[in-house]
Amino acid sequence: MRVAEFQVLCRRLEATPSRLAKVELAAEFLQRLDVDEIPSAVAFLSGRVFPASDPRVLEVSWATLAEVLHALVPPPAGGSLTLLDVARGLAAVAEVSGPGARRAKVERLGELLGRATADEREILRRVLLGEMRIGLHEGLLEEAIARAAGADPGLVRRAALFRSDLAEVARIALTEGVPGLQAVGVRLFVPLLPMLAELAGDLSEAWEAHGGRTALEFKYDGARIQLHKAGDQVRIWSRRLTEVTGSLPDVVAIAARELRAGSVILDGEVVAVGPGDRPLPFQELMRRFRRVHDVDAAVREVPVALYLFDCILVDGRPLIDEPYGKRWEALEQVTGGRRLARRLVPGDAAAGEAFFAEALAAGHEGVMAKALDSPYAPGSRGKRWLKVKRAETADCVIVAADRGSGRRRGWLSNYHLAVRDEAGGFAPVGKTFKGLTDREFVEMTARLQALAVDDDGYTVTVSPEVVVEVAYNEIQRSPRYRSGFALRFARVTRIREDKGPAQATTLGELRALYERQFASKGRRG
Repeated sequence: MRVAEFQVLCRRLEATPSRLAKVELAAEFLQRLDVDEIPSAVAFLSGRVFPASDPRVLEVSWATLAEVLHALVPPPAGGSLTLLDVARGLAAVAEVSGPGARRAKVERLGELLGRATADEREILRRVLLGEMRIGLHEGLLEEAIARAAGADPGLVRRAALFRSDLAEVARIALTEGVPGLQAVGVRLFVPLLPMLAELAGDLSEAWEAHGGRTALEFKYDGARIQLHKAGDQVRIWSRRLTEVTGSLPDVVAIAARELRAGSVILDGEVVAVGPGDRPLPFQELMRRFRRVHDVDAAVREVPVALYLFDCILVDGRPLIDEPYGKRWEALEQVTGGRRLARRLVPGDAAAGEAFFAEALAAGHEGVMAKALDSPYAPGSRGKRWLKVKRAETADCVIVAADRGSGRRRGWLSNYHLAVRDEAGGFAPVGKTFKGLTDREFVEMTARLQALAVDDDGYTVTVSPEVVVEVAYNEIQRSPRYRSGFALRFARVTRIREDKGPAQATTLGELRALYERQFASKGRRG
């Protein structure tokens, strides 16, 4: 498959408003791919350089790419570059490391793009920057894969939840068909998307949603992990499905020593702790996750507590379809009752409120309320799991930043915040310059500059990759922003290193939070 054909497809998708037509175009393209082209082609359509399960990173900034493109000779008139040429070329760029890596990456990227026509260079630039903007979001791509394979879209969606990599699901669908998709399930050392929770206004809402019978767990201010163990081998993934085994040797040792099962997949949380095992700020925990060298020193400097709260697989038997109550029993058996999240099944609302107060007094965020009959639904967010917190927060994506003035001169310090909209884009909901320390401002400035895609001299537009937790006093209607809402007195409470932009708060969730405000206050007009 030539890149020229891929470029034509992308232009047609971009110009096609019909969802059905987009699916048909993409499906026809997928059917023409050779087997070894499928993973890269699907990754490119998703705006990714490599498939989601591929740990390689390109480490090429917007500025470096601009330098490469500026230095290129005039493009050839005809294109002979193939998708496999691009995949191999990008792999070669990713492999470069050590002294002189930047220059070597520039040279290899220049060699690859030098073979591309002007139109091909433009579409490859968009792939490299994650800016496809062709209207083929994940749901439509799943439908296209299903159509190309003659499978039910629900079967493709189910496989995607277990594999967490649409490129791999496409390979299975297009080469093994419906039987291959049906065989996809929970697999050791293949992380699956975590089950998610909706935000509840208070415990009474959770109580009502679960019919007066719910399990409450402390909601810890830590990092979600998924722990896989088979025999002596233990591996750990973050909420974003990034492997963090090397950062958590102490947790690996606990799992190897204490878990009573030949094979197991557990869901849990790690929390940085200080004297008296009081939880430390989330940013302290991120020091552990970022550390590549001197990990042993980091273990001593930032000890962590492990809290487990779900059992997804035990001794080869998946438990995702078992009710939460049964999964908790399996978790107790596997752990011997150790390292479990603090939990209560309250007999009445008063006991639940006391437990909530206990969680807050212990320094935690609040509680999770889980329906006792709920299955484990990977990647799903709903009322079967609800989170109840004291302060209202939203997880927003930084889409731009203004240059600071005065003592903040030289920093990008006024952040443009956005939530995910229904079309898969990002809808602005306000700005804030509050919440970060001076050191964090410096670090964030460098990070955002590396993600820059446009700069008018005052505002730097960035690729939407950084997620921050934002506390606010109130959600207001606002004609100023495309979302129709603004966060009043917004301030950053932490940088969500454990979340990607796809896991940010949605516009629908923000709209529900806005409506919920009027349960305790009047509505004007």
